[in-house]
Amino acid sequence: MLTEKMQDELNGQLNAEMYSAYLYLSMAAHYESIGMPGFASWMRVQRLEELVHALKFFDYIVEAGGRVLLSPFDGPPTEWDGVLGPFEAAYAHEQKVTGLIDALVDVARAEEDEATFEFLQWYVKEQEEEEESASSVVEKIKSAGDSEEELEKLDGELAMRS
Repeated sequence: MLTEKMQDELNGQLNAEMYSAYLYLSMAAHYESIGMPGFASWMRVQRLEELVHALKFFDYIVEAGGRVLLSPFDGPPTEWDGVLGPFEAAYAHEQKVTGLIDALVDVARAEEDEATFEFLQWYVKEQEEEEESASSVVEKIKSAGDSEEELEKLDGELAMRS
């Protein structure tokens, strides 16, 4: 059974994951608007991953005897600078989410909730991958610079993500 504090914190993270999905969809819309469908596709796939993350929290809360409470959240930004802006924001966002997950791990320890601590280990590993993935694309965009040919090549590469 979840403590009230643990339940509240897990619900907060569930809502943060839902916001993340909304944020990535907004980034996809930005890329569509500047004619970068491969970049948009990458963000759409990322949106789906974030929804999966949210649903894992949803299911865990229910299975642990807690109550899921969804909260409203502010809309995401809708404007970024060029090709690089959204990915720099995505990388910063993933770093923020890593901090949120680390804080959840701390709460699970403080609450002596071994089951939740173990559940969160998947997210700890996942966040390492999320940060690396976004960081890698940031570096590729920076390497491409202003070369339209290189950016188009990268757009094609990113379209392959499934």
